[in-house]
Parts: sequence; C-alpha cells; structure tokens
Amino acid sequence: MKIGLLGGSFDPVHFGHLLAAQDAYEQCKLDRLILVPAARAPLKSDEAHSSAEDRLAMLRAAVEWDRRFEISDVELRRGGVSFTIDSARHFRALYPNDELYWIIGGDQLPHLHKWKDVGELAGLIDFIFLERPGYPVKGTPEIPGLRLHRCDGHLLAISSTELRERIRRGLSLDYFVPHKAIVCIKERRLYLDESRKTE
Repeated sequence: MKIGLLGGSFDPVHFGHLLAAQDAYEQCKLDRLILVPAARAPLKSDEAHSSAEDRLAMLRAAVEWDRRFEISDVELRRGGVSFTIDSARHFRALYPNDELYWIIGGDQLPHLHKWKDVGELAGLIDFIFLERPGYPVKGTPEIPGLRLHRCDGHLLAISSTELRERIRRGLSLDYFVPHKAIVCIKERRLYLDESRKTE
C-alpha cells in the first residue's frame, strides 16, 4: 500500500494545503493520505497561533467528509518541536510493509539537508515534492539514498499568515478556506486577538 503523509501547522487549514494533498494523492496513485498537524514546526520562528485542539478541529471540519483523507494527531500528542524523523519512525513502525511518502513543497527541497537526521529519514520514507507544471526542479540536495518523486501541483499563493490577517481585518475567508473550517473558526473566535498566542 502507498501511504502519503502531509505535515504542517494548518493554522488555519486552507485550500492550498488540500489541493497539495489531492494532487499528490491522484498523481502518485496513493492508497491513503494522512494529514499530520505539527505541534511546532522546527524551521519556523513563530509558534502556533491557535491551540492544538483548535487546529485539529479545523482540520477535521475541513476533511471529515472526504474518505480519501485521514488525520493523525501523533505530533500534537507528542508535543514540543515536531521533527519529521520522529513521525517517520512512528509511521514506519506502524506500517512496516507499506510504501511511505512525505509530501513537501518544491520550495522546501533546497532546505532538506537541514532536516534532523535526514540520512536516516531518507532510508525510512520517499519524498513527493510539488512544483508548478512546466517549472524545472530548483536543484536536489545531495543526500545519500534520497528518493524523490515530482508532482505537478496546483500551487496556490495562499498563506496562513495572510488568512489570519484577513480575520483580524474582518475580511471574508470564502474561497480560501473550506466552509466548515470557516464555521469552526467563527464559533471558536480564532485569530481575533493575536496578542494572546497559545502553544
């Protein structure tokens, strides 16, 4: 079985995340796709703007109807900084006989050598990287055993930072965020006061 894993803060989840998941699922002919929200991303300076519980609720609201996608809260339960190697070990132990693929944006490829224990990571999982159709690969890192698979993605210029700013300014999230996730954001009054950040 081919299992795709897509990590991220999902703070909030938006259509850019979900299109990336769908593109990888379809083009790489995956059997399962698991979304893995991070407790805290290691290469980002800012902490999560909403709680683990809130981000999980938004993600569930966004994809609960879609039988292709699953959610794992393994990184949220682990807490602290979420290193991909820890999750790769977890999923490899869980699915020892399956093919595992970690999905990343093409812009992350040049930084892959900075990832914790990347040599071991390359032995545990393959990587699917999303690029714009017709654009050449920006250059692949020299990591022994690294297995890469290109996916031409419908990459959208949407950032969670921009969406949080839209909420603060009272602007609509329609056409950026799935409707059920918007309802969740409104019900929980998320991102209205960015001076109170929670881990």
